[in-house]
Amino acid sequence: MERSIFFLRFPNAYIQFLIHFHGDRDYFECHEILEDYWKDTEPGNRNSIWVGFIQLAVAQYHYRRGNDIGAKKLLLKSMNILKQRKIELTKLGIDIDPFFVLLESLYTSYINGSAYKNINLPICDQYLLSICKKECVQSGLEWCSDDDHISNFIVHRHLYKDRADVETRRK
Repeated sequence: MERSIFFLRFPNAYIQFLIHFHGDRDYFECHEILEDYWKDTEPGNRNSIWVGFIQLAVAQYHYRRGNDIGAKKLLLKSMNILKQRKIELTKLGIDIDPFFVLLESLYTSYINGSAYKNINLPICDQYLLSICKKECVQSGLEWCSDDDHISNFIVHRHLYKDRADVETRRK
């Protein structure tokens, strides 16, 4: 996708994260996008705001797949990081009070074993919203769709990922 100068206000990786988070609900892709960005911009910083967002996406990915334990652990880690990054969250267009209410509610849902549900991050920056909505339309996605009919490919995305490079690095 061609990027205009207007995207300079927000990192492109963040915009793509939001598009996948709210458009196709591909949390695995959210993780991939921000992990690459994080490694390029703040390698090794485990308290980076990007790590907080990555963990939130992966928590949703696990929860949708029924891995409640992994979801709870990652959401708590995410919340701990993001609570320390309120100024950065505000600069990234997040309405922080509803955001933390959402995270607490999400954690309660995880604890209570409630069924997975889509969540929408409270974005208060109208400029960012307009970019994301426009990008969703151009990608054939619906912004903040309540459609819970997600393809098995997206739900079980890690099963389809070539992880040879990861395995090589671990050895």
